[in-house]
Parts: sequence; structure tokens; C-alpha cells
Amino acid sequence: MRIDTQTLIYIFMALGTALALTFISTPIVKSFAQKVGAVDVPSDSRRMHDHPIPRMGGLAIFLGFILSVVLFADINRPVQGILPGAVAVVIVGVIDDIVPLKAWVKFLCQIFAALIAVYHGVIIEIFSNFNIFSASDYLLLGKLSIPITVIWIVAITNSVNLIDGLDGLAVGVSAIGSLSMLVVALIVAESNVAILLAALVGACLGFMPYNLNPAKIFMGDTGALMLGYILATVSVIGMFKFYAIISFAVPILSLGLPIFDTAFAFFRRLLSGQNPMSPDRGHFHHRLIDMGLSQKQAVAVLYLISAILGLAAVVITTSGEIKAIILLLAFCVAAAVGILIMRGRNGIGPKEKGDKEGGTEDAGEDDTENGEDHDEH
Repeated sequence: MRIDTQTLIYIFMALGTALALTFISTPIVKSFAQKVGAVDVPSDSRRMHDHPIPRMGGLAIFLGFILSVVLFADINRPVQGILPGAVAVVIVGVIDDIVPLKAWVKFLCQIFAALIAVYHGVIIEIFSNFNIFSASDYLLLGKLSIPITVIWIVAITNSVNLIDGLDGLAVGVSAIGSLSMLVVALIVAESNVAILLAALVGACLGFMPYNLNPAKIFMGDTGALMLGYILATVSVIGMFKFYAIISFAVPILSLGLPIFDTAFAFFRRLLSGQNPMSPDRGHFHHRLIDMGLSQKQAVAVLYLISAILGLAAVVITTSGEIKAIILLLAFCVAAAVGILIMRGRNGIGPKEKGDKEGGTEDAGEDDTENGEDHDEH
């Protein structure tokens, strides 16, 4: 089954419309954020920008996305669940960007938004069987489908927020992840999912000119939580339902950077005896900065990692898992060599880099480590 020409036109129109609307509305949102006091003031070592920068830019991303979806997508039952859930997450993000909310309030709101989607049929019902000795290739989740889906949605929502630590990082990684899933959706002829993802790609691209280093505006919790929520829910309706290895590999690889970074941070803190939800400077982007890379170099490295993971997801869909594994192994070797070369050539330390580069995006864990309090604001 192939996607017809009319649907392809809708996909390109959805992307272009979202891009244009987000690009146009971002300066307006920036002025609004300044008026209502949604401004990030540097207050600790995890923030390297030296002057207040407006946040809440995610509101422009959301406006571009939702208007494009309403214009071009089929508002079927799953989408009817995703959109109001996204609205709920954005409302919480807007409030939190103005007046920091308690951790448990944000966490409960994320669960509520996830349950809205689940109620409308956004559910992970089947998994590929990891047990190679089993006669069955698939696992039916049964009663576990709802809690697993809620955990997936809440986890991805927060994982995108946690990588929001350098200018342009979270929005760029989200754009790359969306694009890789868009390609897969086109391959498997999931036209409505492709339109949703195209709208998300366009909204991210429309915001990036304002968010790349040095950032003029941050997307804040409004954008980070919204992007994570949309990516999580769309991945469920578009990727998890296939009865093949791509049922779990595609979304996990496409969103691999935030997933692996969050998992690494969680277990690292547990092993060191820390609260797994406590913020620190141990995320991938922090480590690259501490190695001596500039913000732009660190973001470029993480873009490359995300792109390779997304490419692996596409390769799995078209050529099988063996080629994807070979691709990932080759990338790991190349990435290690590349980082060593850049580190060797870079004579400027992290502190100097931060002073020279300008603003740094407010780190997701500064806003919420799965709902961390905003005491530093």
C-alpha cells in the first residue's frame, strides 16, 4: 500500500503551514512572555547564559502544530485524544513557565494527559518478544497495556524536557526524531500519522531560528513537555502497532537520545546513592561541554547522534535489524574518534566557552526531573 499524491501534498502543506505559523508567531509569544514574567534568569552553574531570556516559546510551536493538524489531518478518535491531552500539557507548561509548579502537580497533570489519550485508543497492545527461545514472536500485553502506555507517554514527555539543556538541542532533536518517524510512516503508508509528524517537524523548524545559539527565546516547559507528549503519543498510534520488530525499535531509536540520556541519568544517580530525580550536570550535553566543546559543537554532536539513530530506525523498517546494528556499531566507533579529535583541537575550556557563546537553553532538569521543583528560578 502506498500513500497517494493528494496525501503527499497534504503532508508538505502541513509541514509548510506549521513552519510558517510558528516562525511568525514566535516574536509575538516572546513579547507576551516578557509581559507576563516568563523569563529565565541565570541562577546556577547549569545555566550558562549571562542575561535574562524569555521562555514559553513552546506556545508558538504548539500553535503552529495544532493549527496545521486541524487544517490537514483526519481528526479520528486517537487524534481526538492526543490534541486535548496536548492542550492540558501546554496549559501546565505555560503556568509553570510563569509561576513554578510543584513536582507532584506537573506529574499528575502528565498522567491525566496520558489517560486522555489512552481513553481514545492510544494504547500499546503488543510488543515484540525479547525471548529468542520463545515460540511466539509477539507479546500481548493485555491488562498491562494501559499502565505501560501511560509510563511510556510520561517517560518520553519528561525525557525530552531533560535534554532541553543547550540552545536548540531539544527542538532540534525533536525535529530529527519526528522526521525519522515521518519517513517510516511514509514507508508503511500511515498517512494520517505522517501528516501529524510533518506538522511537528514544521513547527520545530519554524522555532529553531530563534532558539539556536545564541538563543533569543527558550521554549520552556511549555515546549519541552508538549514536544515529548506529541512524540510519545504519535509513536504509539504510528509505530507500536506493527507486528514486527519495528513495533518497538522504531520509536525507541527515533527518540533514542532523550531515552538513553534519561535512563543513563536515572541509573547513574541510583548507583551513586543520589535521588534519581535530583538535577545534576551529568547529562550527555553537560559532559560534552565539560570536555571542552562549545555549545554549537556539543549540539552538532548530539544532532548527529540523533540523526544516526533515526537513520537506523529507517534501515530497520526497510532492510532489517542486522544492517541497522552494523550501522549503529560503525557510528559508535566514528563518534568516539570524532569526539577525541574535537577535544584535542579545542583549547578553550568549558567556562570560557559558555562566556563566549552566549545563552544556553534552560536545562530540562532545571525545570523538571520528572517534575523537579523550580527552586532555582
